[in-house]
Amino acid sequence: MTDPINRDGLRPRFWEKYPVDRLTQAEWEALCDGCGKCCLNKLEDEETGEVVLTRVACRLLDDSSCRCGQYATRHQFVPECIVLSPKNMDKNLYWMPETCAYKLLWQGKPLYDWHPLISGDPQTVHDAGVSVQGITIPEFEVPEEDWEDYIIEEPT
Repeated sequence: MTDPINRDGLRPRFWEKYPVDRLTQAEWEALCDGCGKCCLNKLEDEETGEVVLTRVACRLLDDSSCRCGQYATRHQFVPECIVLSPKNMDKNLYWMPETCAYKLLWQGKPLYDWHPLISGDPQTVHDAGVSVQGITIPEFEVPEEDWEDYIIEEPT
């Protein structure tokens, strides 16, 4: 599988040596493991704050690659798409996937062996069964009031 993220020229094992707010933009982007879970529509219980995933994916998610089909211009199509950064991590941790590299590093935890930065292969996230590859439904096929019918456990 060809990695859609250019991981050439990154500082060796940068994720272990530098805090997230000292990463270059290329290093920050390289932290994405390509699982696609952040692109799933989520439901939040207003009383408890609990967030659950649904199989209903953003209309821009490519189900086979688990990548945004319009990443560079996604805000033209999905204005509410959150751009994760070190400046907004603390207020976004609650909805981020448990296996997400951004969340793991923010919490001082190591990356998993299947992460492309460790394995050298973007396919390992899918082989490990932690991606949403092949299990999503595009959001335009399911009315929002029916999303509860599509709640799933996070692939971990």
